[in-house]
Order: sequence, then C-alpha cells, then structure tokens
Amino acid sequence: MADYIHDIRAKVGHMPIILNAVAGIILNDQGQILLQKRTDTHNWSVPGGYMEYGESFIDTLHREVLEDSGLEVKPIKLIHVFDQGFTKYPNGDITQAISVNYLVKPIGGTLIAEPTNETLAMAYFDLDDLPPLLNQQNTDIMAYVRTHLTELQALLKTAEI
Repeated sequence: MADYIHDIRAKVGHMPIILNAVAGIILNDQGQILLQKRTDTHNWSVPGGYMEYGESFIDTLHREVLEDSGLEVKPIKLIHVFDQGFTKYPNGDITQAISVNYLVKPIGGTLIAEPTNETLAMAYFDLDDLPPLLNQQNTDIMAYVRTHLTELQALLKTAEI
C-alpha cells in the first residue's frame, strides 16, 4: 500500500492514532548525532519515519533514512524501542509512535545538501548542544544515546561492513 498513513487519516481525520516508526541513529567519529530539520514542523529529529503497510522494520529503516538523509545505511544493532510520547503536527494530526531505533552505519549515498519535500537540512550536533527537537520522544532518544555513547561508538568501530 503506497500511502498507508494518508489512507488511515482519510478515515479517522485528526483522531489520535498509534503508528509504528523506525529511526536510524547515525554517529560521526566525534560522537555527534546526525539530525534532520523537517519541512513539516521546522524542528529537528533523527532520520526515520512511519512504517507503510506490508513493510518490515528493516525495510522501513532503509527507505526512511534514505528519503530523509540521502544515505544508504547498514543496521548495526537494534538499540532501543521507545513507546511513549505524542506528536501533534501543524495540520492537527496527533500520533503516538512506537519507535524502533537502530544504530546504523552509512554505506553509500550522499548526504542531502539541498531542501527536499521532507528535509530542510541535515547536520551533525553535539549531544550537549542540540537544536529544538520534534517531540519528547526525540529528547528521550538523545538522552539514551548520550548515556550509551561509549558503547555505541565501540559497536560502530567493530562493525563489519
């Protein structure tokens, strides 16, 4: 199904819904995290997004990270599932996302440099100097990554590509 969320919204309007989401945690050698400035809210979030009907989490991860960032990635490890937090979008839609977060390593593609229909900008940020984030869930993700940064960096160094 090409646009599952649009089809659901046509039936339920702005009613709060639960959606499955996937995010790719991309760290550089300096321990900074890659974030996407979104076109819908103008806030920042980890690259990723909602699952379409029939996709697996890994399918969604590859598709969404590529759409958001321009990067092809290899999942290294599922690092955490976040299931709390709500997002109210500018159009009135409300969601609770069950977000599966993978540590990933870029293996191809080119980081988006010009705005697209989903991304205004991509940039790496220090975990202690973050821009305005999309929602509480992204804040929770940043706290998790900050707490586990040493472990995550070690996983990236030993990952086979």
